[in-house]
Amino acid sequence: MTSPLQSLVATGTKLWLDSVDPDFVKLNRQYGATGATSNPVIISDLIKTGRFDHDLTELMERGLDDDAVAWQLADRLVNRAQDLFAEVFADTNGDDGYVSFELDPLLDDARCALSSAERSERYIELGKRWSARHTNRMIKVPGTPAGLAALEDLVAAGVTVNVTLLFTQRQNHAARDAVWRGAQRRATLDQFKSVYSIFVSRIDVYTRKHVPELSPAAQGLVGIVNAKRLWDDNRKFWMDKDLPLTQEVIFASTGTKAPDDPMDKYVRALAGSDVQTNPPETNAAIQQTDGMSFSRLVDQMPSADILSEIDGKVDFDEMEKALMREGLQKFADPQKTMLALIAEKRAALMMTP
Repeated sequence: MTSPLQSLVATGTKLWLDSVDPDFVKLNRQYGATGATSNPVIISDLIKTGRFDHDLTELMERGLDDDAVAWQLADRLVNRAQDLFAEVFADTNGDDGYVSFELDPLLDDARCALSSAERSERYIELGKRWSARHTNRMIKVPGTPAGLAALEDLVAAGVTVNVTLLFTQRQNHAARDAVWRGAQRRATLDQFKSVYSIFVSRIDVYTRKHVPELSPAAQGLVGIVNAKRLWDDNRKFWMDKDLPLTQEVIFASTGTKAPDDPMDKYVRALAGSDVQTNPPETNAAIQQTDGMSFSRLVDQMPSADILSEIDGKVDFDEMEKALMREGLQKFADPQKTMLALIAEKRAALMMTP
């Protein structure tokens, strides 16, 4: 009997996990997951479990400071997840089986003293460093001015990128154009792969607060409509490039945030193509349902009236500005929290008996 998540994969969706928890990765591999992603929140939550105190102790005993411990631990956890997806990577000749590694979110923190050009150079330096000697690792680069400016050189250097924190067509075009320029500077395109993480549910949180005049029929659909449009735009851009690997959209932020939304709202609406990075809780809830199945809906839009209303009432430029401000804070704050958590762990683990 086909399970709910197996039916999702059967529609053409690649199921990736929004976690590198080894237990969740192994479980979701059984569900059909073929990739994963990481971020500071995920790493912090794993530290809090106490399951990785041995790793922390070992790193601290090497004399590493808190920042270095954070990055070395993230590297270890992502690398362990990569091992679990290595077979997928090999079987698909590099078209799937990736785990994403996020670069330093403090580079785009409001308090960062570096210029935009200096931030870009740092993204390039870090991207090369953390991708070196890895095959199925993607480097997450944010769709900020500094991040976008780093993409061409990163891709030209052979780095596989996951451009994240994308909300609008403007960002997506800037990202893919920079990536394509970098790709054309490579000696070969045989292993060229890129993905573009479109955030979905955060948009609906925004419209509920800032565009309350949307009708009940349109409210709650803006994130889905936007994601589908960007998916179609991305598909059309790459279709004539004759590349061996697919350049895909990742539907990110697929967990529901409104209490009255069904847990499969975004998963269902975007089923049928490219990649979904779902939280473990979302996958578990779907998998536990009895008889739930999915069909391809990614290329089906709401009525023309709803689309017209959304286009008439939602200022996507203003939305991007607001969500980027919020998104950068949500990237930077967890990194700061993780560093404070590691400092607390150091005090506990390094106490003299």
